[in-house]
Amino acid sequence: MKVKKVPQRTCIGCRSVRGKKELLRIVRTPEGQVLFDPTGKKSGRGTYICPSVDCLEKALKGDCLAKNLEVTITQEMKEQLRAEVNRIVDRSL
Repeated sequence: MKVKKVPQRTCIGCRSVRGKKELLRIVRTPEGQVLFDPTGKKSGRGTYICPSVDCLEKALKGDCLAKNLEVTITQEMKEQLRAEVNRIVDRSL
């Protein structure tokens, strides 16, 4: 019997490698929107981040998020992402 491999992804904030299901996917849609993709199936350019505010802040501060998604991150987008991460973290506690 074959053992199925668990897909691994790297968090752009802390650079740790974890299972794909443990991380949050942020996607830039073809329309240019930047949003969370809870299903992991939305079309567009995606990147992964740990479900922590610290990792999001590191990604935003170092411009890693903007580079990976190939888009300029506006202040409004940053606030929206922060609110969403806080909501996800609060729900998991």
